[in-house]
Amino acid sequence: MFTGIVEGSATVRELISEGGNLHILLRCDFQHELKVDQSLSHNGVCLTVTNLNSEGYQVTAIAETLAKTNLGKLKQGDALNLERCMPAHGRFDGHIVQGHVDCMGICTKVLEDNGSWRYWFSHPSAFNELTVEKGSICVNGVSLTVVDSNPEEFSVAIIPYTWEHTNFKFLKEGDSVNLEFDILGKYMKKMLGNRISD
Repeated sequence: MFTGIVEGSATVRELISEGGNLHILLRCDFQHELKVDQSLSHNGVCLTVTNLNSEGYQVTAIAETLAKTNLGKLKQGDALNLERCMPAHGRFDGHIVQGHVDCMGICTKVLEDNGSWRYWFSHPSAFNELTVEKGSICVNGVSLTVVDSNPEEFSVAIIPYTWEHTNFKFLKEGDSVNLEFDILGKYMKKMLGNRISD
């Protein structure tokens, strides 16, 4: 489990396709603290460290992950938001993030807002009703608060610290992002849907 509080950035060193899988070789500032079999969130996607050496570490994304997330669009040199799983004794600074991306969203608008930034994202209609104003959303692995909640679109506000320490500073209109909606909202939608259909 994760919290959506990004620890740092991982840089793509190399991409190796093998069948339907993509091996992603990366480096980060705390790679010396990692170990094989460890779970890490990369742009909100939970991936397992499969190899580790002095040059960096490797994770593997399968075909389903590549189809559902923006990892299939990676290029050498790209920066990914990185978070290690939450320790049992840690503080819960973000919200419950599973590392299981629901869908890709599209950045539809970016506005600088007197020292901060507003980003708008569209998403497939199947995920309507899963955002609420002042609710939680995970975008590229970052725990954020929803500002505007509309059908098929929502907005978030980004403070300078988050902008500087995540890959939000590289996001532009038309870019795809990984979205994980609040697990509590997903359970509520399912329960209410079952009650209506009964």
